[in-house]
Amino acid sequence: VYIHRVRSCSSIRFIKSKYVCVFDKSALKFSHQQRLFRTSPVSCGQIVQFKLSDIGEGITEVTVKEWYIKEGDSVSQFDSICEVQSDKASVTITSRYDGIIRKLHYSIDDIAFVGKPLVDIEIDASKGVAPEEDVVETPPMSHEEHTHQEIKGHKTLATPAVRRLAMENNIKLSEIVGTGKDNRILKEDILNYLAKQTGAILPPSPKAEIVPPLRKTEAVPAAPKDKARRIPVPVSRPIAFSGKDKTEPVTGFQKAMVKTMSAALKIPHFGYSDEIDLTQLVQLREELKPLAELRGVKLSFMPFFIKAASLGLLQYPILNASLDENCQNVTYKASHNIGVAMDTEQGLIVPNVKNVQVCSVFDIAVELNRLQSLGSAGQLGTSDLTGGTFTLSNIGTIGGTYAKPVILPPEVAIGALGKIQVLPRFNGKGEVFKAQIMNVSWSADHRIIDGATMARFSNLWKSYLENPASMLLDLK
Repeated sequence: VYIHRVRSCSSIRFIKSKYVCVFDKSALKFSHQQRLFRTSPVSCGQIVQFKLSDIGEGITEVTVKEWYIKEGDSVSQFDSICEVQSDKASVTITSRYDGIIRKLHYSIDDIAFVGKPLVDIEIDASKGVAPEEDVVETPPMSHEEHTHQEIKGHKTLATPAVRRLAMENNIKLSEIVGTGKDNRILKEDILNYLAKQTGAILPPSPKAEIVPPLRKTEAVPAAPKDKARRIPVPVSRPIAFSGKDKTEPVTGFQKAMVKTMSAALKIPHFGYSDEIDLTQLVQLREELKPLAELRGVKLSFMPFFIKAASLGLLQYPILNASLDENCQNVTYKASHNIGVAMDTEQGLIVPNVKNVQVCSVFDIAVELNRLQSLGSAGQLGTSDLTGGTFTLSNIGTIGGTYAKPVILPPEVAIGALGKIQVLPRFNGKGEVFKAQIMNVSWSADHRIIDGATMARFSNLWKSYLENPASMLLDLK
């Protein structure tokens, strides 16, 4: 009876002293070991909830597209946990802890909310690496607590990926000037800082390396001169006759389109169309195309269109501006971040080429190749899809000629490019010749842009493309 009483007590001090002398030391020792064995599982690990932090741009919910881990897997800091897709971009979420995955809070295609638990991770409590605000039963963590570092009393805003990049290159974030919102340090800020340092170790660059020309025996085979006429091929999609209506939620890029177009149609649009003779540009591209291929880059007409637009924006900066919601202030953008509308399996996306005003035609082609590759794979990042100041939409790749493009706020202008057609035209002598004609359709915000400004910009852009050699005088 007395032994049972000792084992059931939570502390030996509750036993009367007159009974203690009855027991030998082995009985007391055995009872104490039993108690330690029962409590050891509680002290070996601590469960923390890894919450989905704010990924910026006002995004409050995302769709879980893929899990890279499963319950029971061990993870380390910066290991990829999952890929999520917002209405603007796909983002890879990485771990902040070393530990074991104990629970996944979402399945594939579930909607995950910012600030809510994403996974439960068991960590080693003895290391003391778990912040108190992340432990289970604690209130959600704010965005600032996720992203800031304290450096000599100054808060430096940066995401974990940016902090890791700075750490790998031995850079103090206090030395970087952030160009993001609230002076947040972006990946581009780190790369620009590294580029200015002699001998800095840069991460892999998206730009292709220049390949030396091939020998004559290894020459690139020329494309056949007589190209067969392209016949539109219908897109093969499974046809299901279920006899029932089907309702699906609006998610991903469709959801972004709903928001953007709803805001866009509040803008009074002004339309302007014209045609451009690209005969000389077609010849120039045919000459430069093999050189670009030797460097591993596909050269289309789009880099020329983008560069000509940037040269025009230097003369008409009002087209590279934004108007605030109250229509009281106009902000003239210093950078020409020209967006390119792309048709992908996920829907319409508009990534943009940054700082076109300081890029060559070849630089633009390299960046377009990168954006197209990522867009086809659905891996474009938020930085690629935000910050645009002017947009070109190439509907000619599908086959259209004219369009009525819709402005993407907060931008104030957009252009739609039609397909290039071989049409008869007259020269200065009244002779008929074969011309490469492309139609363009512009839309501008008529609250701050008048028709004459749009027409003059279009004429300047047109002159650069019809006489591509004239661009050499203004290239930076």
